[in-house]
Amino acid sequence: MIYLDHQATTPCDARVVEAMAPYWSTQFGNAASRHHAMGREALNAVEEARDQIGSLIGASGDEICFTSGATEADNLALKGAAFALRKQGRHIVSQRTEHKAVLDTLAYLEGCGFEVTYLDVDAEGLISPKDFEAAIHKETILASVMAANNEIGTINPIGELATFAHGHGALFHTDAVQAIGHIPVDVRASGVDFLSASAHKFNGPKGIGFLFIRKGLKLDSLLDGGQQERGFRAGTENVASIVGMATALKSNCECMDKNIAHLNKLTSLLRDGIGKFFKGVVYPGVGEAPQLPGFTCVSFPTCSAEGLLHMLDLKGIAVSAGAACDSKNTQISHVLKAINAGKDVARSTIRISLGIENTSDDVATILAALRAIVCATEKLRG
Repeated sequence: MIYLDHQATTPCDARVVEAMAPYWSTQFGNAASRHHAMGREALNAVEEARDQIGSLIGASGDEICFTSGATEADNLALKGAAFALRKQGRHIVSQRTEHKAVLDTLAYLEGCGFEVTYLDVDAEGLISPKDFEAAIHKETILASVMAANNEIGTINPIGELATFAHGHGALFHTDAVQAIGHIPVDVRASGVDFLSASAHKFNGPKGIGFLFIRKGLKLDSLLDGGQQERGFRAGTENVASIVGMATALKSNCECMDKNIAHLNKLTSLLRDGIGKFFKGVVYPGVGEAPQLPGFTCVSFPTCSAEGLLHMLDLKGIAVSAGAACDSKNTQISHVLKAINAGKDVARSTIRISLGIENTSDDVATILAALRAIVCATEKLRG
């Protein structure tokens, strides 16, 4: 299998697996059991990981709250802030292309009496900074805009938007799932108040993530039952996965420049090959805005995305269409709809997301496969 679906998940780094191994077996203590050595050993591992992750994103360790993943982190940030600040206001600003973890959480808050403004985006998936600032009013308590889009790869100007939000007294959250570990992220420089991340997107284990919570801010907890994570999240810490997440993030951040160069080279090979072999292809969302490295969202007008995915899978090549978390939904992607890609383009768009373990041979293989599939489809269509 040639795996080209890294925006959905990434393979767990061998160093990560090695770092986690003792905490599944010999070092199995509960970090809450501080009265004995095994518990203190687990607690030390958790706190070392917390400090390491904080340092890698420009935060302090006590601003990192461990969660089961970015979906929980998004829920904690949005629900926690909304309910903690509801006496100050009940208005939230976001955009139409957010991940479902954000959109569904906002829909829940609307059902609880909060008002949400969903801003439109342009053809590249960007909101207008002027529209964003204009949407904020005296009742606005929170804004949420993702750092980079999971379907079209567009990177948003988070720092600029956070500044606008703060200028009007609102807090700012970003779902940084696709950005962390792949492009530079600094919470101090950007000024965000909350940031969500998930380890399996940067070569760590599944089922673990974190929420950056700027020091001094309050959130209502989603879970009751203990005082873990400074009271933000009750529940026994997943020590092994926390250690694995810190190891993965450190590894990716240390090699980031090298990884970006490698992925940019492969992306150029891929897009050059597509341009050489195919006519009429469309790259939804591509324009002047910066994009995630290794990311190609492409439409082959004569083919359906579903057919392409099936045929590539039969050839041992894994790609995707739309968001992995929404794979059962056969409707047009809400992101492609928001950027006005058009029904024909949306129905023929696949997402090829390269990873650091991919090679130029992998690119050559998918180009050959696409050429065979597209040519066969065009012959059948007459």
